Amino acid sequence: MKKTLIASAVAAATFSGAALAQDTNLPTVYGNIQYAIAHDNFDGGPSEISHFDNGSTLGVKHDHEIAPGITGFFKVELEGINADDKSGSNGIDSLDEAYIGVKGDDFGQVWVGSDDSTYERAVDEIAQFYEVATLNIGPEYTTGEGDLIQYMSPSFGGLTLLGAVQFNGDNDTKGGADKSYPYQLAALYEVDALELAVAMDSNDTSDGNNENTYGLRVSYNLDNLRLTGEYHNRKDTGDLFGLLGIYTMGANQFALSYELGVADDANDTERDTITLQALHNVSDHMYVYFEGYLGGGDEVYEYEDELGNAAVTDERSIASVGAVYYF
Repeated sequence: MKKTLIASAVAAATFSGAALAQDTNLPTVYGNIQYAIAHDNFDGGPSEISHFDNGSTLGVKHDHEIAPGITGFFKVELEGINADDKSGSNGIDSLDEAYIGVKGDDFGQVWVGSDDSTYERAVDEIAQFYEVATLNIGPEYTTGEGDLIQYMSPSFGGLTLLGAVQFNGDNDTKGGADKSYPYQLAALYEVDALELAVAMDSNDTSDGNNENTYGLRVSYNLDNLRLTGEYHNRKDTGDLFGLLGIYTMGANQFALSYELGVADDANDTERDTITLQALHNVSDHMYVYFEGYLGGGDEVYEYEDELGNAAVTDERSIASVGAVYYF
């Protein structure tokens, strides 16, 4: 599922009459329905086709002026709708984002709750860009999106500093048996069409590997073309290299990327993915797309054969089409 949709909102309702003539500050309600069909094929193995909800959400957000130059804000976004099949849906049964915070021109922004992490926003662009994204590799970092206290500074001549701490108290399973405070740090520098970002994640969680993750992203914007390169490293896990190009032409968007992951193991096991996207904006509130994924490398794609035995292959491909309506 694409973690970040195009930002959307609805206009605040306007009331008439003397009793409601004063200014109003109503919350903004927004949402989307996402449907996709995908054909998944393991080379030399099984294939299947599926229709699914690709991450439909419904959210509410609001902000208000606390004092001149200081704004308070809140957001809650719900998911788990399973909009493709009501027989398998319990309504809205899970949380995507929920946080409150304050921001100001002089001190930046601080917010608390569940949100995309600092590392993700700063340097993890390629794997988060696509809609279906089943074969996108993405970097290995374990500080999650909950219990976060995050900060983003104002821009100092194009330089923005970011930080986050995850507050895992006693008996919080994210930190194992003991309390822990994993953290992330990032810096983003923007000048003209160039973006340069670096980030790290302390990974002080319960996955058994306490080594840090380090990431670097370089992006350049040329009118209708955006180019991005990424590199991520975590000791005892591996390295990830990625390239992404996005070209927009009117209502159409085309993207092509390549990712290569090299595991930090005895065989330097490799996994790579080529992804192609063609997207068309039908209107201001609806778009359709095609995505193709070709995964290769070593024997890394596991499946169950016709006899129920575990098997592996070195190639897997996915072709998908989808539609999104958002408001």
